[in-house]
Amino acid sequence: MRAIRNGFGAIASVAVLITGTAVATELRAAPAPAEELPATAPATGEPEDFGASCRTLVEGSRVTAHCSNPYPRADRVRLHVECDRWWDLDGDSAPVEVGPADYVQVTGRCWKEVRSAWITHQPADPPPAPGPLPVRGS
Repeated sequence: MRAIRNGFGAIASVAVLITGTAVATELRAAPAPAEELPATAPATGEPEDFGASCRTLVEGSRVTAHCSNPYPRADRVRLHVECDRWWDLDGDSAPVEVGPADYVQVTGRCWKEVRSAWITHQPADPPPAPGPLPVRGS
């Protein structure tokens, strides 16, 4: 009985030793981290002032999107509806402009079940050009 315990202990020790050596080799082979990471997007320091806040509501085969725009730039939204049945046509709405501080509802439908619905956004007008502010005469 004592010989079996010693044999198991030896096998366990060898397994731990091999695993430790493999982990140490992996750690040594890992590349050093780069000193400077590339930037993914230039930081402008200004918050994005675009994009209406939308929520979609699916009731049976009908979809309604409720969008409100809290920003000073107009947003053009489209509702996309994907139907569940293979023979049911998916639908994309015409672009609807949501002006500053405005609210719109966009609807769509399927003949049967709705698989998914989502909204896409596009700027309706170009961003204002930076420049000096106009001065009123007194």
